[in-house]
Amino acid sequence: MEYFSHETAIIDEGCTIGKGTKIWHFSHIMPGCTLGENCNIGQNVVISPQVVLGSNVKVQNNVSIYTGVTCDDDVFLGPSMVFTNVINPRSAVNRKNEYAKTHVGKGASIGANATIVCGHNIGDYAFIGAGAVVTKDVPPYSLWVGNPAKQLGWISEYGHRLQFDKDGNAECPESKEKYKLESGKVSKIG
Repeated sequence: MEYFSHETAIIDEGCTIGKGTKIWHFSHIMPGCTLGENCNIGQNVVISPQVVLGSNVKVQNNVSIYTGVTCDDDVFLGPSMVFTNVINPRSAVNRKNEYAKTHVGKGASIGANATIVCGHNIGDYAFIGAGAVVTKDVPPYSLWVGNPAKQLGWISEYGHRLQFDKDGNAECPESKEKYKLESGKVSKIG
């Protein structure tokens, strides 16, 4: 076994777990999940059947990741955040064949207690603030806060707010990488 699993964690059959991944206290990895290399799964996390996590995904304590969710490499899921997978759940109505898909792009961060309503994608390096309720697609490099979540601005791959000049250019204060804002989309240019 090339990963670590605390003795209280439950890992169901049919899971693929990458080298260097750590699964902590009271977490449950359900059948058919794929976890990449060097992931960190905090305490009391539920990862439902068929969920796919890339490499170096950090899942903080008390997170629920439901069937239909995929996360690319380097995603951060903050404490107690949750994904949904059915738009109109009812206890007496079985909707397991109606799970909506949600994709979280490379390097995105989702803050503590945020909720991602199913069927909406989170773009690469997007940043969702603590407590936000996401009800629509989130573009790459965008910063979203509130309930319902609204875009507040743009953010670098290092997690800093980007301030664009009149020509649509910005620089990350930490990495010095440069970004371009054109037609409502941000791309890294250096």
